[in-house]
Amino acid sequence: PTTSALVQLAAGDALAIALLESRGFTAQDFRVFHPGGRLGASLKTAADIMHKDDTLPIARNDMAMPDALVLMTQKGFGVLGIVDEFNRLTGIITDGDLRRHISTNFLEKTVVEVMTPEPKTISSDMLSAAVLEFINSSAITSVFVVENERPVGIIHLHDLLRIGAA
Repeated sequence: PTTSALVQLAAGDALAIALLESRGFTAQDFRVFHPGGRLGASLKTAADIMHKDDTLPIARNDMAMPDALVLMTQKGFGVLGIVDEFNRLTGIITDGDLRRHISTNFLEKTVVEVMTPEPKTISSDMLSAAVLEFINSSAITSVFVVENERPVGIIHLHDLLRIGAA
């Protein structure tokens, strides 16, 4: 009796999957109908979970380090994105960059002198499971979301933990 019950269950699952595929049911459809849980969380996109607008830790490339430190502290992400005159993300300052550049004339520098150029970025349509993998494999805690080289959001590792993607 247990074998036949198991076979019936497997056959039912196979029929359900075949029906879903024939109707074009996608992972995004699943996310709409079942947003909770780990699977639903892993199907959210970067755009769904990113911080944006006034919460973004962004500084112009001519900002002095004292002002940059204040801004970085206010935003609370432990990073500061550096943009050029066209709002393109050209660099990033992390806590590690601060430690590496500390010197007697540190406060006389501009952000360009301290930043790491060409930061790692992601697109807004990247799934949160892929964002988590990217952050883990890159050994970073935050990543900027960019569109046309311009920062539109930021995701911190804690955001992924909060939604249950990890």
